Formats: sequence, C-alpha cells, structure tokens
Amino acid sequence: MAGKSGRGSLLRAALIGLGVVATASAVTAIAISAISVGFARTVLTPPKRKEPDVRLIGLDQDSKTVTLSRNDDSIVPGRYGLWVRDGEAHLRYGRILAQTSATVTRELIGVDYGEPHAGDESRINSWFFLDPVELALEWHDVPIPTPLGDAPAWYFPAESKRWAILVHGRAVLRHETLRAVPVFHEAGYQVLAVSYRNDSEGPTSPNGRYGLGLTEWRDVEAAIAYARAEGAEEVVLMGWSMGGAIVLQTLLQSELADCVTGAVLESPAVSWRETLRYQADARNLPAPVRAGGFTLLEQSWGKWATGAETELDLDLLDIPARADELTHPLLILHSDDDGFVPAGPSWELAAARPDLVTPVPFEQARHCRLWNYDQQRWSAAITAWLRSLDAPSKR
Repeated sequence: MAGKSGRGSLLRAALIGLGVVATASAVTAIAISAISVGFARTVLTPPKRKEPDVRLIGLDQDSKTVTLSRNDDSIVPGRYGLWVRDGEAHLRYGRILAQTSATVTRELIGVDYGEPHAGDESRINSWFFLDPVELALEWHDVPIPTPLGDAPAWYFPAESKRWAILVHGRAVLRHETLRAVPVFHEAGYQVLAVSYRNDSEGPTSPNGRYGLGLTEWRDVEAAIAYARAEGAEEVVLMGWSMGGAIVLQTLLQSELADCVTGAVLESPAVSWRETLRYQADARNLPAPVRAGGFTLLEQSWGKWATGAETELDLDLLDIPARADELTHPLLILHSDDDGFVPAGPSWELAAARPDLVTPVPFEQARHCRLWNYDQQRWSAAITAWLRSLDAPSKR
C-alpha cells in the first residue's frame, strides 16, 4: 500500500507540474499574442501624440543659447525645431556651441511661441517651418477632391506648366514638406503640399488606419488629377519616409503615372518588411512576437486585431523586389545613420536600377532630417536632378 501511495503522490506531483508548465506556457502564449497585436496595431494606427525624446536643460534668450540632454539626435549638426511640453511652446536651434557627457548647448535661433522652461520634456522637430507664410512666397489653401472627400493642400503658384506634389511621412503633417517648396519653386515648378487620408488633416477612412502606401496613393493620384485640371503638363512627386512609399505606389498603380516625369524620395520606406524588422530589432522584440505581428498584418483574419480594412500585402510594398516594374527616374536621398528606416533597401533598389535611380547617401543625418543636417547639399542634389530630367536620355 505504501508503494502505491508513493506512486500516487508522484503521479499527482507530475500532473501538478504539467499543469504549472501548461499554465506558464498559456500565459507566455497570451503575452506573446498581446505584444504581437500591439506591434501590428502600432504600425497601422495614426498616433494621437508622440513621446518626448529630449529634455530642455536650459535656455538663455539673452545669450541665444539652448541646452538639451544629450542623445543620438540632439548632437547631430544642423538646424531643427523643438516642441516643448507636447507643443505648448516651440523654439528653433542651430549650431553646436558646447558639449558634455550629458548635455549639448546649441545656438538658439528663436522662440516661436509659448514659454519654454528648464526641465521641460521636449521633442526634436525636423519640420523647421511651421507655416507657409514663413517662406515669403505667394500661397493659397486649396482642397483636393479625393475618393474619401476633400484633403487640404497648400498651393504655391508659378508661371509654369510643371508641378511638384509633396507628400509628407507617417505621423506628421504637410508642414514637413515646406522645406522643399523653395527648391522646386526656384526650379520653376508650381507646388502642392498635400495631406492624405488619416493624417489628421485629410479625410478619415472608415477604419481610420494607415495602408503604408497601399491606400494613400489614391489621394496623391487625386492631387495629380487636380494639377492636370489646372494645366499641369509635367508632374514631379516627392515623398518623405512613408510618403516615399505612397509615391512609389502611385508610380506603380495609378493610371495617371504617365503624367509623372520622376520622383524624389527622402528617407523612404522602400521595403516595409525590412523597415518593420529594423523597428522590431530596435525594440528588442522576441522572434515569436515579430512572427505574430507579421502574421496579423499579412493575413485577412488579422483584421480583427489590427482594425485594418484588409490584409497588408508586404510583397507589393517591397520595391527592390519589384525594381523591374519601375519606369520613372528616381532621386533617393537617405542617411546610413537614419535611425528609423534602414537605408539598405534604398541602396539595393539603386543597385538594381542604376538606369533610373540616382542615389545620394548621407551620413550622420537622422530620419527625414537631411535638409536640417545639410541644406546646401540637399538642395543642390534636388536641383541638379531636376535639371537632369530635361536631358534627352531622361525624356
């Protein structure tokens, strides 16, 4: 009897142990699933706010200096804006004056509004210009009729039948594109700085989610149609980050792509699969979470978790793999130190289509901040490329 009792005790212990393992495994699976859902939803959901990335340590308007906490972004040379306390104040800063192991002191260009204070949580802003009036050019507000309703745009007229359409990136507004207006305007282009669905200015789609270019391109197509109706004979597109992906989908899918003579891409997401892998690496997400997130994005049944209208075809968004489908000249400006969208796929695309793609690599500059880092080189590259479109081999 004692032997049987002992065996029974061992059996009960084993069963309890298996139950603990099963429970732990279930908890782990639930945790992985939850994080995977969060990862997938983050990719497609327009953020309501962006987290601060730097602290304002000190500000002296008399000596025109501002001191920030030190990180990979705050120590990069150039001119930038700074949102303070989630936009309650805004200032602009320039060249580096001094550095320590914890801080960097820079030239204060000016406080635009609000009252920044030492200790304020802040966020570096690559827009630099906050309003089209700052460009000292004639401009007008115009509505672009899109399939979902009117999308507001800024129009900068010129005596020309050439138009440039500027497309901002993910989680920002058309203000991002203002830096490019003078370059195109000086080259003789009329300019449209457009908004698009779900960017908080353009119309909202029923699901309120990004399509990473697979849906937004129809709004850029609408902008091309608007330009044509106003007399445009040639159109150049420019897109930043996700705006680059939108531009590429426009070139590959729009019936109006024949009106486009070429496109400029800055810090573009030319392969969302590689971009998402890069982001997963940056967040140290485990392999099961990554796999789960990709599955939710790519499978139709994942819509319940992501809120997407349909599954996301990452193959359609892999432009290096579709390089042979391209027919338009492209200028790609990307930094190897981007920090958000890897530059590798951009250079892969350039290597695959040297007949169409002009690559201009940067170093040190961060994501969508190439103008901020080196305005002269950035502007010269675009100006030279626009001139190249007139060469017989580019026509």
